[in-house]
Amino acid sequence: MSKFSNQLLLALLAALSAFITTIPAGAQNATAPDATLYTSYNISSNLQTVNWSVCGSTQQSEGCYASGSLGPFGTTGALIEGNPATRGDTITRTIYIVDIASGSNASGVTLYVYKKIDTVMPSFDTVTVTLTKTVDLPLVGGTGALCSMAANGHFLFIGTNKSSQAVRVQKSNYALTQLGGFSPPINVTAITANSRGYVTVSFGGFSGGENGNYIFGPNGQGEGDGGGASFMLNTVGAVLPSTLPKSDAQLAGRLSVNVK
Repeated sequence: MSKFSNQLLLALLAALSAFITTIPAGAQNATAPDATLYTSYNISSNLQTVNWSVCGSTQQSEGCYASGSLGPFGTTGALIEGNPATRGDTITRTIYIVDIASGSNASGVTLYVYKKIDTVMPSFDTVTVTLTKTVDLPLVGGTGALCSMAANGHFLFIGTNKSSQAVRVQKSNYALTQLGGFSPPINVTAITANSRGYVTVSFGGFSGGENGNYIFGPNGQGEGDGGGASFMLNTVGAVLPSTLPKSDAQLAGRLSVNVK
């Protein structure tokens, strides 16, 4: 092979290597190892036990591969999964469960954090679910309490209809920040989020009277507040009007633009 041909081949290889390194990691491995698996949940009639089951298929098999139970809790108030993290054939997720009847007087609110690990092989999926953290929240639960929860990439937002403030939980270190609050106090009635990571905490509004809302950005910081029990929509789960506060406030009345 001539010197010119060697130089051309080396140049082509260098260009190919440079091109490959510019492809995002997700594009190089577009199909997650658990893309054909799913986890189903159900809750016992007394709301104290959460059951889970992993089913679907792998490259060489199909069926249900693992199951288990979480709890017992005083009363399961809300559940949500975190985003998956993939490393090789191992996928790690966090499951967040809020107990709204915890503590000695059954009116405390506690966040339980579980780590779910799927190790997906060609013929099987090995699953472990482990409790990794419990966090007592400065909220009021107990008989008649209803819980609201939404999340983005960095934070959980949690509230109950017996608390006049919600709480923001930082996922990385579980630092707590109380949010919102009106004078006179109005209790939390809903927490919703959109696919961009914006979250609305709604207060009041179920049967007339006072209502309001606070809006938080993907970084957890406040973006605005005002009257009206507004909410947000996402691209996965439908919002059910029967579960949200009612409000006759006109959102158009809030329109304004300011120079940064």
